[in-house]
Amino acid sequence: MDVPRHQIRAQHTDTTVTVYQAYAPHLGLPAAREGRFPAAWKRDRMTWIKPSFLWVMYRCGWGLKKDQETVLAVEITREGFAWALRNACLSHYTPAVHPDRKAWRDRLRQAPARAQWDPERDLRLSPLEHRSLQLGLAGEAARRYADEWIVSIADVTPLARRVHTLVREGDTAAAARLLPRERPYPVPPGELDHLRPATTA
Repeated sequence: MDVPRHQIRAQHTDTTVTVYQAYAPHLGLPAAREGRFPAAWKRDRMTWIKPSFLWVMYRCGWGLKKDQETVLAVEITREGFAWALRNACLSHYTPAVHPDRKAWRDRLRQAPARAQWDPERDLRLSPLEHRSLQLGLAGEAARRYADEWIVSIADVTPLARRVHTLVREGDTAAAARLLPRERPYPVPPGELDHLRPATTA
C-alpha cells in the first residue's frame, strides 16, 4: 500500500494522541510513576515528541542508548497536538513552503514549535520512502505540553525490548503484531500547508 510522503500517523482516539520520548531513568521512571514530568525536567529546553514508535526505536536504539533507556508513551490531548501543529514552523527552509529564507527565519524565530519530517523506519530500523513527523516544543509549547496537555504517561520500555528481541530472533511477524496501531491522523484540508508542500498528502 502506498503511503503519502508527508502524512501524520499516530495512535489516537477521539480526544487524545500518543507520542513517544526516551529519557534517562531518573527522568523517565518518575514521569511514568506520577503521570507528569518531575521537577528535574527542564521546561526551558526544547523537547521533541514523535508519534512514530519505530522512529523512536531508531533514535534510542531500542532503549539501549545512554540516557535514553526509558521509553515513554505520552498520551496528550488532541487540542494540544493541534495547537502545536498550528504554531509550528519547519526546522529547515523549504522553497515549496516558504516565500524566501528571510520569511522562514522570521517565522522560525517566533514559533514555539518546530517540525521535521524524517524517514520512517521499518522493524529493522531501515529508512522507508515516506516520512515521520517530529515536533520540537520550546517556550510556551513546552510548558503547555508538560502542564496542560498530558493525559497519561506509560513506561513502554518492556514493549520496546520485547519487539527488539523478536526482531533479532527473526520473528518479524510476531514483532509487528505487538506494535502500537498507528493510523493516519486526520487534519482539515490546508491545515498542514505550512509544514509540507501543498502538493503532497
